Amino acid sequence: MIKVIVSEQKLYHRRRTGVVCSYPISTALKGVGNQEGSLQTPLGKHRVRAKIGAAVPRLTAFVARKPIAIFNEAIKHQRHDWILSRILWLEGMQTGLNKRGHVDTGRRYIYIHGTNEEDLIGQPVSHGCIRMRNDDVLDLFAHVAEMESVLIKA
Repeated sequence: MIKVIVSEQKLYHRRRTGVVCSYPISTALKGVGNQEGSLQTPLGKHRVRAKIGAAVPRLTAFVARKPIAIFNEAIKHQRHDWILSRILWLEGMQTGLNKRGHVDTGRRYIYIHGTNEEDLIGQPVSHGCIRMRNDDVLDLFAHVAEMESVLIKA
C-alpha cells in the first residue's frame, strides 16, 4: 500500500515483505482538492491504474504517457513540469469524491512520476501530480503492483 501525506510532503510504501519505505515528494502548489481543473492534489482512496515506462531508460520524458526522448539536463533551468522516468497513473475509488463526474482522478491524469525539478522536492509545487526524484520513482515502481492501493491524506 502507498500512503501520501501531503502535510509532510512524504510518500510511504508498505512492501509485501512488511518493510515500509519513505520518500520525499512534491504535491500541488495549489493544495489539495478533487475538482477537475483545480490543479490540486486529490484526496482519498485510489489505486494504481497503470504502470507506464518499465522498459525505458531513466530520465525518459513522457507526453500523453508516451516516451518521447531522454530529458536533456542542459535545459534544466527551464521551468516546465516534465514527466520523467516512470508513471504510476492513479484512479479514484470513491464515487463522488475522486471517481466519476468532475472529480475523477483518472480523467484528471494524476500520476506519481519523476521530475526535472528534483531540487524542489519537499515543497508543494506540482500541478496536481505527486512528483518524486527520478531514482526514488524507479525504486518505487519496481516494488508496486498495478491495482495497488494508494491513500492520499492532507
